[in-house]
Amino acid sequence: MKKLFYFFAFLGLFVSCVSKKNQAIKNNILILKDSYCKAPFNYNYSNKIPSYNSDSIITANKELRTNFSDQSILILNALDNLDEVHDIMELKKDNSLESQVKVLQLKSKINSKITIALTELDAVAAEFDCEGERVAQIGSYVDNLNASRNNRLILYSIVAGAAASIAGGIVKDNGWSNAIDIGGGALGAGFGLATLNPKGKKVEFIHQRNLLRDVWNQKLESSNFPPFVWYMYTEKKFSNRDNAPIIESIKKRWLHFQFDNNLEAAEKSVIFSSGGFYRADELHNRAAMLNQMQSATRTINQNINYLLLDLDKLIL
Repeated sequence: MKKLFYFFAFLGLFVSCVSKKNQAIKNNILILKDSYCKAPFNYNYSNKIPSYNSDSIITANKELRTNFSDQSILILNALDNLDEVHDIMELKKDNSLESQVKVLQLKSKINSKITIALTELDAVAAEFDCEGERVAQIGSYVDNLNASRNNRLILYSIVAGAAASIAGGIVKDNGWSNAIDIGGGALGAGFGLATLNPKGKKVEFIHQRNLLRDVWNQKLESSNFPPFVWYMYTEKKFSNRDNAPIIESIKKRWLHFQFDNNLEAAEKSVIFSSGGFYRADELHNRAAMLNQMQSATRTINQNINYLLLDLDKLIL
């Protein structure tokens, strides 16, 4: 009898701890329902995207290819700095102090545009990073909900088995004893099977400013991205795979790894909407996709680094 008392005392304490933990999680998670990652000030970027006539641009500036890579030429065009580079090349033919000063002035003008481009890339990458962290927190919350649910079901299964065993020992009638054992076993098995729910619970998650939607649709339908960043995503000359733009390659990977090549399921996914009810696996997929976009955005810095190196070689 003493053992039975200790068992039920432990059971009550366990249930109480789980309930308090769940309540704390629910209170803390309210701040994650809507995004805290978006910038406090909405800058109205120009809707003008740089020209995609890359071959024509490179051909029209073929004299620059002795000092710049094709990608650097395209970035200079996107930043509207080709005229300055042409002027520098002309001024370099003159070794006068006046020409050297003008060269430095023009280089400063180019550097100013490059700095703005770099800060735009950093801002976009930072928002992807922040959104990824936000989704990861929600994902952990849903995982905890599912784990708590499974713990309760396992606990109920243990209680049902223990109760059946105790009752079976008390009841002297063999018929009733067998019936109690069978009923307790069936009830415990039912609780155990209920833990195998493959989808688990849902949670509401809102993202009116959905960075992944434009990438999936491959259209800049919002003010989520600066034109320069979007140009770098969508100009195939900046991709090192399949001669396809960065976001096209990423979309193919998402379709394959996140949606098992099920295009219909992908198109209907809550991931590309303005938010809704998510399951744990959908949240983990969203977090992975945001992290991939963050990495893709940061790799664009390599192209700008090469441009800076080419520019320094020209000036020296």
